[in-house]
Amino acid sequence: MKTVRVNKKGADRVRQGHLWIYRSDVIEIDADGGSVVSVTDERGNFIGQALFSNASQIALRFLTQKEERIDHDWWRQKIREAAARRHIPPDTDAYRLVYSEGDLLPSLIVDRYAGVLVLQTLSQGTDALKSMFVEILIDEFNPLAIVERNDARVRELEGLPLISGTIYGETPDELVTRQHGLRFLVAPSGGQKTGSFLDQRENRIAARQAAATTDGRRALDCFTFNGAFALHLASVCDQVTGIDISGEAVAAARRNAELNSFSNVEFREANVFDALREMEATSERFDTIVLDPPAFAKNRASLKSALRGYKEINLRALKLLNRGGVLITCTCSYHVAEELFVEVLTQAAIDARRRVQIIEKRMQATDHPVLVAMPETYYLKCLIARVV
Repeated sequence: MKTVRVNKKGADRVRQGHLWIYRSDVIEIDADGGSVVSVTDERGNFIGQALFSNASQIALRFLTQKEERIDHDWWRQKIREAAARRHIPPDTDAYRLVYSEGDLLPSLIVDRYAGVLVLQTLSQGTDALKSMFVEILIDEFNPLAIVERNDARVRELEGLPLISGTIYGETPDELVTRQHGLRFLVAPSGGQKTGSFLDQRENRIAARQAAATTDGRRALDCFTFNGAFALHLASVCDQVTGIDISGEAVAAARRNAELNSFSNVEFREANVFDALREMEATSERFDTIVLDPPAFAKNRASLKSALRGYKEINLRALKLLNRGGVLITCTCSYHVAEELFVEVLTQAAIDARRRVQIIEKRMQATDHPVLVAMPETYYLKCLIARVV
């Protein structure tokens, strides 16, 4: 097996449970990009086996700290184990089957949408094994089709092309999936992420439960995308409004509302920041508000401006809530730590002159598990708060 030697800093990082070693901690390389390598420390002591990249700043992604044969059967077993850890309700057929580092399978993602699997191989190492993954997925899960969504820009850091398309079977342009009994139209070959935002699946159930505790029944879903939060709220609210800046997203949300025969939901194409200010000016009030924006902080350099954005929308939302109303506020920015996000809500409450209780702290769905020694796997924070 090819080998890579790393310094003490890199070795200690892995021995403490992290799965990455950066290029700056690599001191000797005898390997090709995309290969599985044996990694040793400065003294030649074995650390583990990893996927090696000769392009990314993340040079090594660890698969194991044992000396074992990393072959077809090894990968099959690890994928089986990841799938076995999923405990998905029978009324749901759209979820994450393999969550990369969270499942100890770095840079490999597999999502399920009904009978279609969506595959992402996000490093040189997993991309080199793509045909093997397709074979394993066919044998283990018997899908109707497998789509690769390797159009994520992180692949550019690996020197890999951005590509997307069906690599097995025939993929319909659109299919109907189920999440907790609700039906959603998904285009696996298009749309954002791998076709939907699966990481919020369980938070939508929590939002519905929180909305059911309010005195009133009027709800607002900001950054609605395909209307998932709005439709979950529709069964417990008299009237729900969803807002998104994308006309395409609003059209998709309307179709999903029709698919589920909801007549108490409306969707508007608007800039959320502008819409919240306009609603405040016209003294509109709501009993439940959901804030599920895109990641404002794409990197550490954008954190300061992102925090201003998060505070602005939370401030406006708090002013629009009736007393006893519930706010479900989220950030999917890894760089916004939970403590920092709570502080944003605190400052927004002070400026809005509202007393606010946090009644629940949540994160990404359980099919997106967090590896405790690897904070990068914990990115989605969701706070459920009540105005008192």
